[in-house]
Amino acid sequence: MRIKDVSYWLFLTPVLFALITVVILPLGVGTYYSFTEWNGIETGDFVGFENYIKALQDERFIDSLWFTIKFSVASVILINVIGLSLALIVTSKIKTNNLLRTVFFMPNLIGGLILGFIWQFIFIRVFANIGQAFGIEAMQGWLSTTTTGFWGLVILMSWQMSGYIMVIYIAYLQGVSKELIEAAHIDGATAWQRFRHIIFPLVAPAFTVSMFLTLSNTFKLYDQNLALTDGGPYNSTEMLAMEIYNTAFVQNSFAYAQSKAVIFFIVVATITLVQVYFNKKREVQM
Repeated sequence: MRIKDVSYWLFLTPVLFALITVVILPLGVGTYYSFTEWNGIETGDFVGFENYIKALQDERFIDSLWFTIKFSVASVILINVIGLSLALIVTSKIKTNNLLRTVFFMPNLIGGLILGFIWQFIFIRVFANIGQAFGIEAMQGWLSTTTTGFWGLVILMSWQMSGYIMVIYIAYLQGVSKELIEAAHIDGATAWQRFRHIIFPLVAPAFTVSMFLTLSNTFKLYDQNLALTDGGPYNSTEMLAMEIYNTAFVQNSFAYAQSKAVIFFIVVATITLVQVYFNKKREVQM
């Protein structure tokens, strides 16, 4: 038992060391700095909750938070719907399912900045040419308004992450008993009834995992936001991560930016934990 205990902690130590040095320690130090006048070099005087009060009264910060929440809700819904649909397609009896899995997953391998510039070209050049050719004014001037910038970010994020979420749904769909599906089919259940009452409840754990991943990734989005819209027009598509970055490195207000980052962390942690709790509870009920 002693040898087993030593080997257990021997293997666990590198992981714990990485977790403490990369996550826990920076979080603690950053939280402390948010209560000071830290300028990136010196800690400065202790100011208490002054930075937090200022952040909660900052209209630009609140607007960025609200924009990020709306973006996350729209993206999470689309990514999970598309991801599950793709998973159902590639697990069906078609000859090209392996090829389709590769094609659908490939966008996730492209870097965020490159992806942003690719879609920027599509929205600005390709959409404009199509709009001129067919006389569709709505397709011209994309990314020039808050609404089109919002949906441009949603489309980009959905295109990138849907293939990754598809893989998670595939893993759970392959675990669904074929005998159970065939029995329901023999009993006269339609395809929709089989999906609603058998398949979807059995892949509910995949929905919990996918919701957690999509929520955390959409909230902390930065590189795609930078490459696609750069927060424009007039900072109306500036997401929270970019707003915090600009506060720190453009305005040189490091302690103030750190207080915003702590608020950001609390918001994201609360939303993700609440969603995991209710989804887990729903799994048990199912």
